[in-house]
Amino acid sequence: MSSPSQPLPISVYVVSGAEVHRLGAALESVRGWTAETVVVLQQDVADGTEELAVAHGARVVREPWKGFIAQKASALAKTSAEWTLNLDADEVVGPELRDEIARAITMADPGVGAFSCPRCTRFLGRWIRHGDWYPDRVVRLARRGRARWGGEDPHALLQVDGRVARLRSDLLHYSNESIDRQVAKIGPYSTAFVQTARAAGRRATWIDLLVRPPWRFLRGYVFKGGFLDGLPGSYIAWTTAFTVATRYAQLRAVDDGLETLPGQAPRTPR
Repeated sequence: MSSPSQPLPISVYVVSGAEVHRLGAALESVRGWTAETVVVLQQDVADGTEELAVAHGARVVREPWKGFIAQKASALAKTSAEWTLNLDADEVVGPELRDEIARAITMADPGVGAFSCPRCTRFLGRWIRHGDWYPDRVVRLARRGRARWGGEDPHALLQVDGRVARLRSDLLHYSNESIDRQVAKIGPYSTAFVQTARAAGRRATWIDLLVRPPWRFLRGYVFKGGFLDGLPGSYIAWTTAFTVATRYAQLRAVDDGLETLPGQAPRTPR
């Protein structure tokens, strides 16, 4: 199927920081077949991202950073079409997913509040189709008024009123351009995990520290076929295991007063 001759009743919305190096591909992938594109850009960005977004037909609104959940909720509130599609700056809607979306919203029964799709990540020159990174289903396409953003920062999730139907075509994810970028995410995500765990009264046990990391390696690399993705699959499995070890070690260290979180008063080690 070629691109629809008339734009579909879909508002695309993107939350962006300094993304001039990759936002263009995301915006170009939805240009011409959707009704509007809204980019909520961080207030202090000055790398040319705004000019790039405007050149690709987007309406840009600048706002101070409020966290992933609040920022995405703000962007959603600025859309107007019957359906809304959220994209990150490093995601692309390919022709297969575009065509499936066009069919899906035309045929969707009233009980469907949203659609999920598998997300396929490109890493170290390869599309990752096994292990813990795939199919990585995400809910991004929703009816107006039937979804709102929730979850725990930085993991924003769409909470849907109604049934979530499943699309089969991949959302293409151009994240983690390098090993260094992937490693840089471990610290902030670990801190967010610890903050959420402590708020829920969760503590780290020695079982968490000794059993969870090797199990995550085995699950991703062996049982979910990560070995089929070659070197990237091996690295992803090891990194996932290390990430799990880091999260629970940091949670235990904070519990024992050996480390403090941002904004937390130092404690005397017990």
